[in-house]
Amino acid sequence: MKIILLGPPGAGKGTQAKFISEEYFIPHISTGDIFRKNISEKTPLGIEAKKYLDEGKLVPDEVTINIMKNRLGMDDCKDGFLLDGFPRTVNQAKALDSYLGSVGQKIDVVLLIDVPKELIFDRMTGRRVCPSCGASYHIKYNPPKIEGKCDVCHSDIVQRKDDTQSTVKSRLDVYDKQTEPLIGYYKNQEVLSIVNGTGGINQVFENVKSNLKDIHK
Repeated sequence: MKIILLGPPGAGKGTQAKFISEEYFIPHISTGDIFRKNISEKTPLGIEAKKYLDEGKLVPDEVTINIMKNRLGMDDCKDGFLLDGFPRTVNQAKALDSYLGSVGQKIDVVLLIDVPKELIFDRMTGRRVCPSCGASYHIKYNPPKIEGKCDVCHSDIVQRKDDTQSTVKSRLDVYDKQTEPLIGYYKNQEVLSIVNGTGGINQVFENVKSNLKDIHK
């Protein structure tokens, strides 16, 4: 299966991607991971991407697309893959379709993990982390035994800058602007499948498998 995974920040895409990869024996391909690998290995594409990232700029579509083509051409992608973080724009989606068409392939399904904004806010703004040992908590769903203190090392737990209300709102606004045209693009292709992402981790994965059952035969 060739799958694209979409969903807002805080929807649990990383967790579900891991489950899908293990259940269906397909590689989980994360744009961020590929950038980091190319940069650390100082590949020509990695060097080019690093120039933009060091300047705080978005990596141009052309560079991102070339990095993804290179990754999708590897042997482990022959029987399928799961894309996470790519495509982010309609231009990238069209380039992906063009590349896959040139090798006789196509995307089977685009899974959109759908979570209401109120729940995203609740999940993300309630997260806390221990800066000393890395343990993670949630003030509502997984609170520490002693308020404000890590269960493991008793250090003060903190809220990451990424999880403040203003940052979460900004990230969701960016997601909406980027992803809305992409959702329309795949809806028109009749490959978009909406997954209810409001339950617990295992329930959401059951929803994912239910959405994939007609494709994975």
